[in-house]
Order: sequence, then C-alpha cells, then structure tokens
Amino acid sequence: MLDAIGVGSFEDLLANIPDELRRFELRLPAGLPEQALRRVLLALSQRNANVMTHASFLGGGAYDHFVPTVVNALASCPEFVTSYTPYQAEASQGNLQAMFEYQTAMCELTGMAISNSSLYDGGSAVAEAAIAALNVRRHRDKIVVSRAVHPHYRAVLRTYMHGLGVEVAEVPATQKGVTDLDALKATVDEKTAAVIVQSPNFFGCIEAMGDGAEIAHGREALFVAVVNPISLGVLAPPGEYGADIAVGEGQPLGVPLAYGGPYLGFFTCTEEVMRKVPGRLVGMTTDRHGQRGFVLTLQAREQHIRREKATSNICTNEALVALRALMYLCALGREGIREVGELNLRFSHYAAEKVTAVDGYELRFDAPFFNEFVITCPVEPAEVNRHLLDTAHIVGGVELGRWYPEFKDGLMLCVTETKTKEQIDALASALGSVQ
Repeated sequence: MLDAIGVGSFEDLLANIPDELRRFELRLPAGLPEQALRRVLLALSQRNANVMTHASFLGGGAYDHFVPTVVNALASCPEFVTSYTPYQAEASQGNLQAMFEYQTAMCELTGMAISNSSLYDGGSAVAEAAIAALNVRRHRDKIVVSRAVHPHYRAVLRTYMHGLGVEVAEVPATQKGVTDLDALKATVDEKTAAVIVQSPNFFGCIEAMGDGAEIAHGREALFVAVVNPISLGVLAPPGEYGADIAVGEGQPLGVPLAYGGPYLGFFTCTEEVMRKVPGRLVGMTTDRHGQRGFVLTLQAREQHIRREKATSNICTNEALVALRALMYLCALGREGIREVGELNLRFSHYAAEKVTAVDGYELRFDAPFFNEFVITCPVEPAEVNRHLLDTAHIVGGVELGRWYPEFKDGLMLCVTETKTKEQIDALASALGSVQ
C-alpha cells in the first residue's frame, strides 16, 4: 500500500501529524475495585444537572417530550432490544412486522402513501430526499433549499451534494422568520430537481407550505417538506398540501434526548417516488399456505451490498429507535397526538406572552409559531443564557447568531408539554433581572 501511494515508510505517512499529537500519555488513574468505582461514578453523576434541578428551554431540533412508561417498558424487552437489520429477511418476521407497522403509522401521520422503515436522523433524511428527487428528475442537477431549514440539515445536504457535483442554492428567510417566497420563485428553474422547505422551520415559524409546493411544481420540481412529527397533531400533514416527499427527525416520538442520539430519520413519499426510496422498505404478502408474511420489497438484496447498483449508500435503519416511535404513536393514538400538539401550542404561546411582557424583550418574528419562538434581548443572548443558568438554574435557548449573523440578537426558546406554569413564570422572572 505504501508503494502504491508513493510513500517510503509508515513514519513518512504520518509525517504531517504534529509530534505532540502522536506521542502522549493517557495518564489513566490506577484501577479500582468495583465497589470503590461505583462510589466514584455515583459522586460524578451527582455533579450533573438534571430535569429535577434545572428547567431547560432548549430546542433547535431536539425536543424534551414526555415519554409514556409503556414505551420504555416495551422497548426494553429483549426481543426488541436486539432488533437491527434483517439481512436474512425470511427469518426476521417479527422484526419485519414491527417495521411494517411503523411504516403504516408514519403514512397515517404524514398523509403520504409510502414510508420506509427509517434512516439515521433528520439530517440524513433531508439529504436522502434530495438524492431521491435527483433520481426521479434525472438530468437535473440543482437542489433549492430554504435557509430557514435546520443548519445541520443543510450542512449534511451540502456534503452529500458535493460528492455528486450537484448545485445547492439557498433561499433567504425574510425578517418575518419565514422563507422569502419571491426569492424562492426566482431561484427555482428548469434545472431544479427539488425544493426543500421546513415547517415549523428552524425558528419555530410556520411556513406557507402550499405556496412552496406550488412554486416547485410550477417548474416540475419535487417538493420536499421537512416537518416536526408532533406538530402534525395540529397542523396540516404534508400529504394535504402537495408534498412529494416528507421527511424529518423522529426523536420527538418517544425517543429521549440522550445527549443527541441515537435518533431516527423518517422518510415518506408519494407513489411516484416509491421506487427511488432509500433504505429499508417492508411489504406485506402471503406465503404458499395463504398465511400473512413480511418481506423487504422493491429492492434487490444487492441494494444493501453493491453500492454501484444501489439507489443510495444508506443500507440500514434505526430499527429499535423506530420501534420506540411506533410504540409512542400507538400509546397516544390520534387524539393523544392532537392533545400533545395543542399543549405545545398553548404552553409556548403562554411563555411568549410572559417573556415579552418583561421590559427589553420582544418577539423577533411575527409569523405564527408552534413550540419555539425567537426573542430579542436587551443584552447579548449568550449573556442572557449565562445569567439564567447561574442565577435560576435554567438552561436557556439557542443563540441564533451562531448560524444566522443577520439574526444575531435572537434567542430561541422552546416550550413543550413538559414545562409547567411555574417554570415558565420563573423564566420570565429571571429574564427580568438580567442587567
């Protein structure tokens, strides 16, 4: 291998790595008996902030929702814990049935015709939607995406498209916090394979998704809707406003925050896109005895082995995490999802009223919002967050200036059904004492 790449030795191969990064000591402490180690770990754990000691108003793509006990109980069963990928599909009937039920639930939630059995996360789902659109609209090499789509999702999209040589055109957000539809219409052209818009968007604002779909379809491009699944309890599902593909992060569906993962990306679409769906797709059939059975469908096995023949190089799914989402949806049912959505709306709007009643704080955008809203602050947002944490044990919001210089005065707060009136009132009180 060294000869093939023209390097004389292994040391020469590593020559560009600074010496201090290559030669170091781990300085690990001496080993401890198990009983002593447990005491050390317990002491460390007690230094962590938790939901009992700190109220968190962070959002930005990962959301704190109540998870019914039944979800944790069922997901801990050994037959589910071991679920992963049915490489030998015929021997994985229980796993395949669970995936099929998950797909069915996601279709009902989004109003779309087809669902796969999950992807890695929201970011990969957005990028895979772009690839599917490019495969449907062959000979087109441009993806148009709103800057109000989650910055992480757009970063993953750019990474995917760079390797394919596909142009990614970003459309700005207006001062109202939503996609500039005039700019969107001017950017979409005959080279565009897909238009990607998120609602509620990264700022929490609700977009005019029907207008976005109309602009995309006017140029025969596909319309990709990025959605928060909990919001579909109160907002129109993508299937109603003409989305060709609906994707998003499934974490709000019964998946704990868990320091950022593992999560799951959901992917749903119309029948036109069906044969370009990435990842696993499970279908129901009958065997030669007439009994119901489940199979991986519409894809040859080589889809997951031979990359050059595959629709995508995504070859697996987040099976256990998707099962948690299914368990959550089944536990809540239609009315439960609607009630959770209404609670998010009611609590977040109550919080917005309390916060903006404090001198120096105003809503940054006037568009309708779901469970997140952006405020302007009398001092730097980072200083506000430090004050909340130090004086009131409150984890504040997302500082927009990290990704949006034009909104650097914005602090985005998230309020879900897990927050209490007392916590929201304490937030407003603590904001009033910021100097």
